[in-house]
Amino acid sequence: MLSHSLQAMPLPEQAAIPGGVVIVPLSASDLAKPVVTYRKKPVAVVESDGQWVAVVGVPLGAKIGSQRLTVTQSGRISRALFEVQNKAYPTQHITIKNKRKVNPNIYDMTRINGESAKIKAALRHWTEIETLPLPFAWPIEGRVSGLFGRRRVFNGQPRRPHSGVDIAAPTGTEIHAPAEGVVRDTGDYFFNGKTVFIDHGQGLVTMFCHLDRIDVKAGEIIERGHVIGTVGATGRVTGPHLHLGVSLNDARVEPRLFFPKRKAVHGDEKE
Repeated sequence: MLSHSLQAMPLPEQAAIPGGVVIVPLSASDLAKPVVTYRKKPVAVVESDGQWVAVVGVPLGAKIGSQRLTVTQSGRISRALFEVQNKAYPTQHITIKNKRKVNPNIYDMTRINGESAKIKAALRHWTEIETLPLPFAWPIEGRVSGLFGRRRVFNGQPRRPHSGVDIAAPTGTEIHAPAEGVVRDTGDYFFNGKTVFIDHGQGLVTMFCHLDRIDVKAGEIIERGHVIGTVGATGRVTGPHLHLGVSLNDARVEPRLFFPKRKAVHGDEKE
């Protein structure tokens, strides 16, 4: 179950770019734990090496330059600044056979709009804990077929940037939880297909899309390595794969910052 012990902990790799993670030092850890917000959303704060630090997810749409955190500590409100540098993400062109997955009809849009609120609620959930269960363990092995941040063009039409990492694997491949957490929700969505959300605490949520089978239920407490489902090709896909997403303070960020470096596999998409 979720850990509640206060201790120094591993942190994600820092990348001060849109879609990255920034570690912002706050104060000595013998002072009261600060409460931090960024863009009016709560931010993870942990103790590391004798100080409180904010672990901030930077949205892909963040502006380049100075960003501001609001810090409340012992009744006092202050500001903390960090800088975001530019990152040019390449464009990826994809052909989708099912044209409705690119241009949904009016009935599809009714479904999509209803699903959107459920997805947002899962990604914005906050569970107050003291530590984060890092580093994550890779949920499957396979070829990286889609990198984070790519500007997606489906059938010649620009769409939102890619919000996760795609790992190609055969249908039926078991998917393992990257760390302990609570299954915040599951669903079968128009674009994402069969999906599982795992809440790891303090606004850190992992997202697993396009599953063939879901093996967990909302509210279930799981441990690292727990089988949460299997790889599939549901939703908007060109073939079987796992879309692995990481959300931090409701910002979709580069998943690889939270995992150990993996060995390159033949056919991996290049940077």
